[in-house]
Amino acid sequence: MSSLRRYYKQSATYKIFSGLTVELYRFLETLGQIALKGFETAKYILKGQIDKSELIEQCRRFGITSLPITLSIVGMTSIIVASQVALEMVKQGGGNFVGLLMTILIVREVGVIMSGFAIISMIGSSLASEIATMRVTEQIDAIEVLKVNPVRYLFVPRVLSGIIMMPPVVVVASAIGVIAGAVTANLTSGLGYRAFFDSAWLGIYMKDLGVCLLKALFFGGTIALISCSCGYYAKGGAKGVGEATTKAVVWSFVAIVIWDMFFAIAFFF
Repeated sequence: MSSLRRYYKQSATYKIFSGLTVELYRFLETLGQIALKGFETAKYILKGQIDKSELIEQCRRFGITSLPITLSIVGMTSIIVASQVALEMVKQGGGNFVGLLMTILIVREVGVIMSGFAIISMIGSSLASEIATMRVTEQIDAIEVLKVNPVRYLFVPRVLSGIIMMPPVVVVASAIGVIAGAVTANLTSGLGYRAFFDSAWLGIYMKDLGVCLLKALFFGGTIALISCSCGYYAKGGAKGVGEATTKAVVWSFVAIVIWDMFFAIAFFF
């Protein structure tokens, strides 16, 4: 019996099953850690225990620092889509719907999703690596020794800055995306600006703008919370910092796509 058990443990089936079990455990562990820190952060925010100077600094970092790369990504995505769609729609007699299609696409999806990806890449990874470095160099332990709650000191201003700054970043990025789409449509198909924007106004509603802002609010808070949590639980020196940063980026990408799916089902299904 013992030899059979030993043989089974050396088999590919056992190794695959064992690997899946370990990955499932790590997934649930990370999910629990993020949820725990989320509840703690929300508690301090609702109590109003916020370091205002640190919040202002994190808002500057989250909003202004990320703006150039965010505008670039959203603008270029809009140019790519418009350059492929506008000419074909004009050829098929659908020129009057180009502005409507582009505006709905950018406001509902492209603006907020691409802004989220840009902020994850630039700000989320930075938050994770910063806090992970503090963890492996025992700075967080020193904060706890000084009777300062690390969640209140590290998480609250960063998560709140994400919630506050993501919506205006998305609004500016979406506006740039619509303008870039109009210019591209004009250059590639000869579609007039007035025809483009008249069509855009016919297809956009306050509901679309409201859902876009609500998405941005959730995306910003989620990105900051996941990045801080992955950094907070880092271990293992420099290698641990790299692993925490990678985990934060991957989890943030997956999280905002899941959020986007929920919003699409809730408001547009």
